[in-house]
This record gives sequence, C-alpha cells and structure tokens, in this order.
Amino acid sequence: MEITLRPYKISDVDDFLKYAGNENVTRFTRWNTCTSKEEALSYIKEFCIPHPYCRSICIHDSSIGFLMIIPQSGDNKCRAILGYALAAEYWGQGIVPRALRMAISEGFKEFPHVVRLEATVVVENKASQRVLDKLGFHKEGILRKYTFNKGQVKDLVMYSLLSTDPILPNS
Repeated sequence: MEITLRPYKISDVDDFLKYAGNENVTRFTRWNTCTSKEEALSYIKEFCIPHPYCRSICIHDSSIGFLMIIPQSGDNKCRAILGYALAAEYWGQGIVPRALRMAISEGFKEFPHVVRLEATVVVENKASQRVLDKLGFHKEGILRKYTFNKGQVKDLVMYSLLSTDPILPNS
C-alpha cells in the first residue's frame, strides 16, 4: 500500500470528516471533533490549506489522516512541533510511522533553521508513544498537569528528535 503526503484540498472535506468527526480518533488530539461538513470545510480552508506544513496522509489520493509540522519563531525558531492523526480503520498497519518518516525528512529540509522536532502525547495514548519510540524519538519525560485536553488537565509525554538523530528504519 503506497502512502503519500500532500497539501489539503477543499475536495478532501468528506474524507477529512470521516476521521476528524470520529471521537475515537480525536480523543487525544488538541482539536475538537468536527460535527458537520461545514465545520470540516472551514478547518481545511482556514487552517490546513494556509499552514506552512499541514499534510494529508493519503492512499490513492484519498485523505486518511492528518500530519503537521509547526515551526516555532523567535528564540524558539530552532524547534518545531509535530502532530498527527489517522482514520481508525487504518490503525495498526504501520501507516503513521511511514508517513512520519517522509514528513520528518521533508520538514528538516523545508525548515533548515529547525534542529529539533517535538511531539507531546497524552500519557494514556500508548499507541502514539509506540509510534514515536519506533521512529527513534527520545522520550524526555512527563510534563505533569501540562495542558487541558477535552476539558481535563492532562499529563503529557515529551518526545524529541534532533536533525542529527538517525530515524530508525522500518521494523
């Protein structure tokens, strides 16, 4: 199965709504579950399309997931934040690690001032932690009571990957 990454298009709205409208998919994300096609369309138009690195994870050009690299600015311009989500029907198939390998490589090239990628994961999200471990991200520790997620204060696991760190091969 060939995985590709590409910028979002307006025509992705129905596919996007399949995962962005699924509470099982969004329960650990920073964004709220989309409840309508209009809301999904607005998110694609106002956030995804203008974003410097927001990509659709695709199979046969159909959007099955979301991936973004958010470069920071000012004194933090040496780092970027990584985020991702995948439609539930594709979980456990190795798609996210493959997509992240592509995005990490592209991201360090596209943002040459970035030397550190960070990913924070809600402690309960063990699957996402396994993905980052598999890729060679360094688990730096627990950020206790660090953020609100879906109305609750949550602990996050902080992961990082430096531009000089090797990305682990498929395993």
